[in-house]
Amino acid sequence: MIDRTGLAEFLRNRRGALQPEDVGLPRGQRRRTMGLRREEVASLCHMSTDYYSRLERERGPQPSLQMLASIAQGLHLSLEERDHLFRLAGHNPPARGGVGDHVGPGLLRILDRLDDTPAEIVTELGETLRQTPMGVALTGDTTGYTGPARSAGYRWFTDPSVRDFYAPEEHAFLTRMYASGLRQILTLRGPDSRAAHLAELLLDRSEEFRRVWGDHEIGVRPHDVKHFVHPEVGPLTLNCQRLLDPGQAHSLLVYTADPGSESHEKLRLLSVIGAQALH
Repeated sequence: MIDRTGLAEFLRNRRGALQPEDVGLPRGQRRRTMGLRREEVASLCHMSTDYYSRLERERGPQPSLQMLASIAQGLHLSLEERDHLFRLAGHNPPARGGVGDHVGPGLLRILDRLDDTPAEIVTELGETLRQTPMGVALTGDTTGYTGPARSAGYRWFTDPSVRDFYAPEEHAFLTRMYASGLRQILTLRGPDSRAAHLAELLLDRSEEFRRVWGDHEIGVRPHDVKHFVHPEVGPLTLNCQRLLDPGQAHSLLVYTADPGSESHEKLRLLSVIGAQALH
């Protein structure tokens, strides 16, 4: 059963604790209230201000699981706070571990400060949860995929156009890496996991995957240097730094170029071209 009073008080408390700079918003000169405004939180949660306001006023319908997940993400809640939010709203919290899409506040705070750098937050299956504007400019918006296509590894074996973004000499390695990584996650998560489902789909749909899967290769780790081929600025050699959130098995990937290099100049050009380069 929903605890409307507890839910409203919790939402007001968490909204008041967040500052604009915590979520990548400008503070502005005329801000009088501490914390975020209701309309700012509603925008972060991808819902109407009226809907969110009614929750804080102990009104409105019981929030759905999807709405609660959006609120938890928009308010930058920790996993413990997210679970508390779900219980206040009368729902069981989502599962934790490698199957969750809730991005921890620590990774979000870092990502919000990387507007001028290509970066993304991905799950252990290569599902993009968040991107910076420069991340979108580099690889396109990869957050909008649904179903198994959310996984970069699945797309690698089922969508030939994906390979156009990577240097041809990297293709054979990436094929081995995706198969190896999926096998390792399947072993970790078990036969009823999403990883197992992806493996079954790929075994049915990709002859190349069946071949490399049969090699039982384990431990093929991603290279620290990535070689992209961008449709507007051409070849890019980028260093990839990875920050892991073990609680959710999410990784923050940050792409940088060596100062003074040709790729560094191309990244500067890409920042001007912006995400429109891929439209």
